[in-house]
Amino acid sequence: MSWIERHWERITPVSAALWPLSLLFGAAAEARKVAYRNGLVPVVKLPVPVIVVGNITVGGTGKTPLSLWLAASLRAWGYTPGIVCRGYGGSSVVPQRVLPDSDPYACGDEAVLLARRSGSEVWTGADRVAAGRSLLAAQPACNVVISDDGLQHHALARNVELCAVDAARGFGNGWLLPAGALRERPSRLATVDAVVLNAGSGNASHPSLGLIPSETPRFAMRLQGSEFRNLLDPGRRAGPEHFRGKHAHAVAGIGNPRRFFRQLEAMDLEFTPHPFPDHHPYAASDLAFPGAEAVLMTEKDAVKCRRFAAESHWELAVDAVPDSGLADLVLRKLKTHG
Repeated sequence: MSWIERHWERITPVSAALWPLSLLFGAAAEARKVAYRNGLVPVVKLPVPVIVVGNITVGGTGKTPLSLWLAASLRAWGYTPGIVCRGYGGSSVVPQRVLPDSDPYACGDEAVLLARRSGSEVWTGADRVAAGRSLLAAQPACNVVISDDGLQHHALARNVELCAVDAARGFGNGWLLPAGALRERPSRLATVDAVVLNAGSGNASHPSLGLIPSETPRFAMRLQGSEFRNLLDPGRRAGPEHFRGKHAHAVAGIGNPRRFFRQLEAMDLEFTPHPFPDHHPYAASDLAFPGAEAVLMTEKDAVKCRRFAAESHWELAVDAVPDSGLADLVLRKLKTHG
């Protein structure tokens, strides 16, 4: 956890000193929304339905696993989904097709992970409208677009909005950036189609979740997975028992590293944790732990560590498992807009 994130969890002298800046941030964000709402800035509608998966806080809330679940569910319902995303951490600005073996430093680690796991056409770019148009031109069979982390990208019209929330961290101290972790105020959730509460591997519930408007549908989600895959030999799989009694280290360069470490602890694994900043640009030296018999990491970390993978490097594959009612809601909304 970075030093500023510690001050986002509660009201401290530092967060209080930043509070005036959060007022400016909020005013700018609201002015931007009003400009789109009143037609001062155009909102573009793609020729197919758009489902936005996003959040209102900085940091990991489970958006990417939720997007992967959504893509798999859409295919099961007979749709051909495509995915657009910002490609955060990548160097590319213009729309770019992302393949399973694309360079994560050009396209972004989450974008490559989506391409590896989703089986869908994935395009990245700062302009989601341009990325969506490029996707549809490249894949004419696509009949629904998932916009990963697109809640604040108002230029792209959407038919369904899903907001992922970390149930353990909630909205922190409840203040906007930079005094808190909020991109938008919790009142924004009154306009989304559903809030998805990511409980991770635990049942923690942050008091700030009471700020979620009561009229907004909410669904619980957990991240499920206990199979590790070897980075050097992807066909090699192992369960948690393989690492018990070993000198293990765990790395996590995600929005909430503690969630990954708690998941490993729930498997009765002992390890030395090494949190890194979100989207950390890994180098081989970051994983050079003396005497390490196993280095465990998330799939997102593995995307950038494969280029210098060693036999001791393993990734944990996880899948989002939301309440069954979320699928019913999404399907109903799509049929309504169809």
